[in-house]
Amino acid sequence: MNIAVVGGGIGGMMTALSLAKRGAHVTVFEKNDRLGGRLSFIERDEFRIDAGPTIVLLPEKLRAFLSDVGVTEDEYELVRCDPMYTIHFADGISYTKYADEERQREEIARLFPGEEKGFQRFMNEMKENFEKGDELILKKTFLKKRTFFTKETMALFSRMRAYQSVKTSMSRYFHDERLQLAYSLQTLYIGGNPYTTPSLYSLVSFSEHAHGVYYVKGGYASLVSLLARKLAEAGVTVRLQTEVERYEVNGSKIEALYARGEMYRFDAVVMNTDEPMMTKKRTWTPSSSCVLLYIGLGRTYDAPIHQFFLPPDFQQHMDDVFVRKVVPKDPSFYTFYPSAVDRSLAPDGKSVLYVLIPVPAGRHIDWTTQQHWISRIVDEVEKRAFPNLKKEMEWMHVRTPIDAHKEGLYDGGMFGIAPTLFQSGPFRPQVKSTRYENVYRVGASVHPGGGVPIVMQGAKLCTEQLLRDWSEYE
Repeated sequence: MNIAVVGGGIGGMMTALSLAKRGAHVTVFEKNDRLGGRLSFIERDEFRIDAGPTIVLLPEKLRAFLSDVGVTEDEYELVRCDPMYTIHFADGISYTKYADEERQREEIARLFPGEEKGFQRFMNEMKENFEKGDELILKKTFLKKRTFFTKETMALFSRMRAYQSVKTSMSRYFHDERLQLAYSLQTLYIGGNPYTTPSLYSLVSFSEHAHGVYYVKGGYASLVSLLARKLAEAGVTVRLQTEVERYEVNGSKIEALYARGEMYRFDAVVMNTDEPMMTKKRTWTPSSSCVLLYIGLGRTYDAPIHQFFLPPDFQQHMDDVFVRKVVPKDPSFYTFYPSAVDRSLAPDGKSVLYVLIPVPAGRHIDWTTQQHWISRIVDEVEKRAFPNLKKEMEWMHVRTPIDAHKEGLYDGGMFGIAPTLFQSGPFRPQVKSTRYENVYRVGASVHPGGGVPIVMQGAKLCTEQLLRDWSEYE
């Protein structure tokens, strides 16, 4: 069985490895000069920092999927973040999240007396919901929508009030607006609006407490070189700087593809492109985007690895991003300071910093004219988190939605298509094309969704579906 994987992101790499380990002959076509997709580094001189994902969730899933493709635990290191992160509110209150539930209850009692019972109820209810959601949604494909609408799944939706937003659902557990936000903002990890994203996604904030927040030593993107080595060992052919130009279609099958002027024939094609291609539906809502600041610093700071900074009106920021689609007037921002736990990323005595500001997807904003806005963000980061930041900056690299669009991310959104109700579960592009019987899909825009371990779950589903179809065909 000869299979083409178009796109060498994490989903494409994992699918290629899984298929190769089951005896398939696999060729990966990647238009860029490197594998990894969103998992990449910004490197300058002796500085290195993750360009994309930074927060490692669902560590056991990550370990299991890596083990499935032959990566052993002694080949990489996961560092547990505890405290996990701190959320700084505009009124001066700073709320820290801990891995230990008892320590978390103490933190809530200290800052928000009387809210501890709500937190315990949240943890108890979400534990059952997470287990059911994992079994009924994440581990299944929905090639036919009716397979989703079972009694069990509908009971889960009803219990979680899936018609409500994450922010609204948090008001069932917490009275204080700040705590509601502290357990809602995690939808931004996958580019969703906390005020409209379905309550099912509140399982993300639960998973932080239940499974922990981790960091990959050397950077999340260090997994790419590890997987690339495994691809070579498995005999997978990797063609870098080789963009697929067109496909040869015969009826309901793609029989060949053309790249760099050459024709290649395959039995099946796996699409790992960000835009949900090969579907009948053409219009999708993209996730939010980000402006990202990557900074090399001439000193080290005594600062946490992850911090969130909220403005006085967080809802206004979300409306700017998701409703008005304008440059946010007073945005929240997230800082990632991996040098807090990993000194290998910068020369001795120096460090690296990453700042993420949620902004609208699309190409309608000219980010080249926003230098003053970016300067204001740097001022705010200096004021609220890293004293004398500007003085200590040796360099800064800026990435905007326009860069994301040029890199092939759907409409400049950084997280695939948005996690809306009708772009989740059976309504999301599935692992098998509805148009072509030998075309399959994997990636953040494909069910079960975004986030590295979840994309890996999608790679497993894609592999299983393709092999199932092939065995029936034979």
